[in-house]
Amino acid sequence: MIEVYIAVFVKDQFIRPFGGDVLVVILIYCFVRAFWKINTNIAALSVFIFACTVEGLQYFNLIDRLGWRQYPLLVIIIGTTFSWEDIFAYALGTAIVLVGESLNLKFSRRKD
Repeated sequence: MIEVYIAVFVKDQFIRPFGGDVLVVILIYCFVRAFWKINTNIAALSVFIFACTVEGLQYFNLIDRLGWRQYPLLVIIIGTTFSWEDIFAYALGTAIVLVGESLNLKFSRRKD
């Protein structure tokens, strides 16, 4: 819900362009792990590669090449502007996932 709210209603210079990109990687990772039993590192790396691929499609201006500019939802999902800052945000989101999973694993193995 937070991600949708950010994408649709937040029009600032930090939360939407950066915070939303960090959160979307975490959200997709959680979705993948909720439905498939897959190694943490493989899931995180796959989500990062997927996010970078979508960013690459922005570089090649996919929305306009396919004539999808009139579909606002697709414009929001795919995006229209390539940015190295987005790649950094995806990497940060992936790092948060990996650190979080590492800490969870460490604490779940603790013996009381």
